Amino acid sequence: MEHGDENRDEIAARVREVITTAGVSQREFARRIVMDPSKLSRSLSGTRRFTAAELARIADEGQVDAGRLLGARHRPPARPAGAAVPVEGGRPSQIVRETVRLIAERGFHAVRVSDIAEACATSTAAIHYHFPGRAELLEAAVRWCMDEDTAHRAARTADAADPADELRQLIALQTPRTAQQRRQWAVWLDLWAEAARSTTVGGLHAEYYRQWRETVADVVRRGVAQGSFRPVDPEAAALALTALIDGLATQVLATTPGTPGTDAEAMHTTLLAYVDSTLTAPTPPMN
Repeated sequence: MEHGDENRDEIAARVREVITTAGVSQREFARRIVMDPSKLSRSLSGTRRFTAAELARIADEGQVDAGRLLGARHRPPARPAGAAVPVEGGRPSQIVRETVRLIAERGFHAVRVSDIAEACATSTAAIHYHFPGRAELLEAAVRWCMDEDTAHRAARTADAADPADELRQLIALQTPRTAQQRRQWAVWLDLWAEAARSTTVGGLHAEYYRQWRETVADVVRRGVAQGSFRPVDPEAAALALTALIDGLATQVLATTPGTPGTDAEAMHTTLLAYVDSTLTAPTPPMN
């Protein structure tokens, strides 16, 4: 085995220790450091090298010195549990949240690293410490939005009474009524445009929509099985409904809030009417 491979295995072992000490799953740790779980898995198995930026985020989240992960001979002691992390406003999650906010307000290509640094009350060097370039920042922003959207959907539908109620909850969650929902849609619209130019973002975009459509298809499938929905093709129904949601949301965001016919309430009413006319099973006649 080459020395480089030995070092790679040693680094992977130290990262495993950090994850174990954190007391969370590998997937959750990947989410915290804004890293693709599959990349973390490959790096831990030795088939991929950790980048310097990834190791910096791992050290920051695990509250250890980066030199410890690299196996430096003279390592500063690890920070004690619960101690403040001496990274001036530059924690990865904060950087990504501020990046997403600025993308929503200005569009990705109008956001400079210096803008993000100012929003985080830190330096551009601190931003580059965690995310070397704009491509890494954009990928992290996409993943953060995907995770947030998935978490919100799970929380919103946890107490749904039946598939029909669950579908109504999903539609309500996708309707840009609040300022936060409008910001989230603004980010998605910007990322759609970027997905057409970036292979990485395009891949993430495709994966997110595959998961989103499968979520809707699963709800429809269960509704059909329980008799609350018509016997439709779940995948085709999910494709049509998600496309309608996207199209209506785009119109809502493209017009002044409150404009009759193209506001959030009109979108919500249209979506419920569509579900009622195409999916909801007719009520059996009373004897």
